[in-house]
Amino acid sequence: QVQLVQSGGGLVQPGGSLRLSCTAVGSIFSINGMGWYRQAPGEQRELVASVRSGGYTNYADSVKGRFTISRDNAKNTVYLQMNSLKPEDTAAYYCHADVTSTSRSSTTYWGQGTQVTVSS
Repeated sequence: QVQLVQSGGGLVQPGGSLRLSCTAVGSIFSINGMGWYRQAPGEQRELVASVRSGGYTNYADSVKGRFTISRDNAKNTVYLQMNSLKPEDTAAYYCHADVTSTSRSSTTYWGQGTQVTVSS
């Protein structure tokens, strides 16, 4: 059994910063891709950023230059540093991880979600 535990998020003024964290816990053999999606009310869930185990990163055009994704493989943790936040970044943010368990089965897991609200 594997769970993704998220932390961070909250209310911030435009131009401010927030940092999200997501840790995978459980019977983990290895983790390939990790990343973050977001979903605003009435919108589809969209990819924000992802990072592979080797460090290759991918970002949505809307967050390039403002958000930075990183991971600590020893801690099975992925981070999202969000700077220069805009009201349009307001959404529920979900982490995901492609996990191979100790039984060698591979599954994509999702975090519980955390709200980010950018407002003055």
